[in-house]
Amino acid sequence: MNDARAARRLLLVHAHPDDESIGTGVTMAKYAAEGAAVTLVTCTRGEEGEVLVPSLSHLAAAHDDELGPHREVELALAMAELGVTDHRFLGGPGRWRDSGMVGTASNDRPDVFWRADLLEAASELVAVIRQVCPQVLVTYDTFGGYGHPDHVQAHRVAMYASQLAAAHGFRPDLGPVWKVAKVYWTALPRSVMREGMEALLAAGGTGFFGTDNVDDIPFLADDDAVTTRITAPELEPAKIAALRRHASQVEEDSVFFQLASLIGPQAMGTEWFTLVQGERGTSAVGEGGWEGDLFDGIG
Repeated sequence: MNDARAARRLLLVHAHPDDESIGTGVTMAKYAAEGAAVTLVTCTRGEEGEVLVPSLSHLAAAHDDELGPHREVELALAMAELGVTDHRFLGGPGRWRDSGMVGTASNDRPDVFWRADLLEAASELVAVIRQVCPQVLVTYDTFGGYGHPDHVQAHRVAMYASQLAAAHGFRPDLGPVWKVAKVYWTALPRSVMREGMEALLAAGGTGFFGTDNVDDIPFLADDDAVTTRITAPELEPAKIAALRRHASQVEEDSVFFQLASLIGPQAMGTEWFTLVQGERGTSAVGEGGWEGDLFDGIG
């Protein structure tokens, strides 16, 4: 491992176990394999998740309410598949509970992440930033990717924490390292979703998010808003393996596995981002002129 790679530090902030593997699994595996320091912060244990395995149905919130500890184990197994050794829960496991969707009874509980005090939650993340000193932070966009309250709150917490960290701190050995150099939001380009939808429908599938028309999906990113493409098809098996470790949440006939089968490694081996803070790198890749490295331009 050379010094430049060892010095690279990436922090990802996700809402629930499995979000990280779905949206950024290849990115995490890529940088971990290259020797960068990869830290995952998960904001809840996903207690309100729908249990898709009949033998585990008793863990659900409506029954024994033991899904959180089970998903902790699933997350650890998934991170082992991706080669990520530093994964932690914001404020510790169970500090904030999965909020569930808007309009559900769980969303009204006082202990859910959606209702967390923003300064309190962000301060917990600032402590992580001060410890690991990331140059790059990855989280969701303002809509939380697809509108889940915990995703929206994760966005708010991550962005506020990066601002708080930048307003303080200087380490004599490393300089102003609490200022994150680049912040990215995960993105799903409309053209990429269209390609996947067409392949799925041609194979007799039923589309995504309850529709077979990409234009009906409101949270897709316009292609020209996407700045960065991380592609590592050779690491697609690691991402698929990580998804399978989240067995209570990801079915074997999941759309993720269908796309991997229909389109090939490039379907799940490529992830997309929008740079929202920091200087865009200069080494463009592909016809779209995307960045190909989250650390591009960081000295």
